[in-house]
Amino acid sequence: MTSALDEPPDGLIGGYKGGNFVVRILMIVFSSIALYNAIELFILLFLTFQHYRGLYFWTLLLSVTLGVIPHTVGYILEFFALAPLWFSLVLSTIGFYVMVPGQSFVLYSRLHLVVQNQTVLRFVLWLIIIDSIILLVPTTVLTFATAYVQTTPFIRGYNVMERMQLAWFCAQEFVISGIYISETVKLLSLMPEKDHRRSKIMYELLAINFVIILLDVGLLVVEYIGYYSLQTTLKPMVYSIKLKLEFGVLGKLVSLVQTNRSQPTSLEHEEYPGFVDPTQITSDVTHAAPVQSTQFAHVGTKDKALDEGYG
Repeated sequence: MTSALDEPPDGLIGGYKGGNFVVRILMIVFSSIALYNAIELFILLFLTFQHYRGLYFWTLLLSVTLGVIPHTVGYILEFFALAPLWFSLVLSTIGFYVMVPGQSFVLYSRLHLVVQNQTVLRFVLWLIIIDSIILLVPTTVLTFATAYVQTTPFIRGYNVMERMQLAWFCAQEFVISGIYISETVKLLSLMPEKDHRRSKIMYELLAINFVIILLDVGLLVVEYIGYYSLQTTLKPMVYSIKLKLEFGVLGKLVSLVQTNRSQPTSLEHEEYPGFVDPTQITSDVTHAAPVQSTQFAHVGTKDKALDEGYG
């Protein structure tokens, strides 16, 4: 009897052949949500940022335009046999290359806000780069070999690699989010108890990171119970949601800075959280202040790495 690992995933070759109508509907729903989130985030980026530069801005932008959108469209074309297989595979592969490591780079691009240890930051950066090379190249080779060669060793190799790379990338994001959560908890313990607004925002930041972890866990569960077609269309939806949550993290950081700016004291700089350098608050980025009569004032929030990038 042939094991599941020896069978090509349903949908990779010749389109999705399953007769389950619910699965087809869910594939379309997941893909539609992913595309909607990507387009919305693309618009928000250009409406929100005043200057289009910095690691944070570019990782978000590329993850959306060259990541989520082509990955989603590629798999829709593939599963419903709407385009030549080679074109669908190339499109989805390009999207995968940018979307998945791109999410890790987005996490990394704001990690320095709470982590001051340069050794840790360099470790995370090289972890992302090395893991991407190790996982993306063999996955790509096995994908095309499974589609065009279709021998059992390639099919088995692809099925194993598909599960392994998903688990590995999720573990990588767990590590980065875990570092962020750990350092944020340390900051919370140092904050004045009287500043309830600031503490509330920090707890919201923690909650966003926990939600990101839960989304990864859900994606892993769908993969390992064998729903390949659902997993591959669910993945861009999950990543689009995670990118929007990351954008929400930025909004919270802006709110955190604005809260402190609205209550100046003689020791104003000392009132900022330890991870916010008030000397780096410029007019560069990101949040529109409330309308005052007919004028619009923009409050910039970017700390050095979000503004100029680093590495």
